[in-house]
Amino acid sequence: MRLITQTGLLRTAVLLSAVTVLFQMLSFNAVAQTRDESQLGLKTVVIDPGHGGKDAGCISRDRKTYEKNLTLAISKLLGDKISRAYPDVRVIYTRTTDKYLTLNERAEIANRNHADLFISIHINSFTSSSPNGFSAHILGQSSNRNRDLFSYNIDVCRRENSVILLEEDYTTQYQGFDPNDPESFIFLNLMQNAYYEQSLLFAADVEYELSKGPITHSRGISQDPFYVLWKTSMPAVLLEMGFMSNPSDLKTMNSAAGKEEMASRLLDAFRRFKNRYDSSLDIPAAAGTSAEEDGAADVRESSARGEIADGTQAGSSYGVQILVLSRRLKAGDNAFKGYRPQEYRSGTLYKYVVGGYGSETEAREMWRTVRKKFPDSFPVVIRDGYVSPL
Repeated sequence: MRLITQTGLLRTAVLLSAVTVLFQMLSFNAVAQTRDESQLGLKTVVIDPGHGGKDAGCISRDRKTYEKNLTLAISKLLGDKISRAYPDVRVIYTRTTDKYLTLNERAEIANRNHADLFISIHINSFTSSSPNGFSAHILGQSSNRNRDLFSYNIDVCRRENSVILLEEDYTTQYQGFDPNDPESFIFLNLMQNAYYEQSLLFAADVEYELSKGPITHSRGISQDPFYVLWKTSMPAVLLEMGFMSNPSDLKTMNSAAGKEEMASRLLDAFRRFKNRYDSSLDIPAAAGTSAEEDGAADVRESSARGEIADGTQAGSSYGVQILVLSRRLKAGDNAFKGYRPQEYRSGTLYKYVVGGYGSETEAREMWRTVRKKFPDSFPVVIRDGYVSPL
């Protein structure tokens, strides 16, 4: 008789759980597709103030400031601003008081309400006082594996996931997910591509707006295995608004003016994302030209700037691919992080390439700079409009 270890059973359970979530996602999409036109668009947002109740989250060095209180205050300000700006949007909070919630409960609130966007608000911390700034996280295998920040990001993941350990019999409740076991993160990859594109776009909107202040330093956008993002069946982003361990960040977050400005910046990011989200569903109201004509205009504009090559011309050029998406982005979109890439169609996908250089050496030199903002980018060659890795 073949023996099956307890670890094997737990890992199998995790796989089954991921499949269950996938079927839930498909059913939610089916529900969305049956809504009438008045219900289309971004109509429901769930705001998740991190931690709460017996889970205090990060605590300041003087023991006077708790993460759970800051996240709740910022979340309420953001929700109020969204409600005032968009009366037709339902704003739902996972908590409105100092209440303890499991990670499963937070995700199920969003799933049960068929949310179009999930925003989880957190505050960061570190062992030293020097790190500062905000960061945005979307679901995925860490993009920092080959960088110094990888070990740091895993520590952040463990801390944000560790609320699981406050629950009784968490190994049963979470099908074997252990926040202290790196192997548990592997199973999160089963869902990392679901809603990836929209999550990335919202994260880019947040980074663009938050960089205006009051905490201006961005630590970037990263893919990380946060359990609460894995279990939500919609675009979802976890935000670390600043560092509790940094005196300057803490002072800003503790001030009424600081919290107010951060909430206003998040509203601006929400506005950007909603406009894009809604317009993508309104095909007749899009530009008066066809997709091919609009794309040609983008090529002409880019070529006139002399920053990128015309991807339709014959011959070869070299560049750096930064994104591949299932739908088009407009020129100047925040997801490009300031770059002005050329777009190349490949079946149902759109590849975005920075460059248009005459040699492979120039492209690889450019890649050293580009990968600071796009860790998953890579050098490519463009031949007759087709993009291939070098």
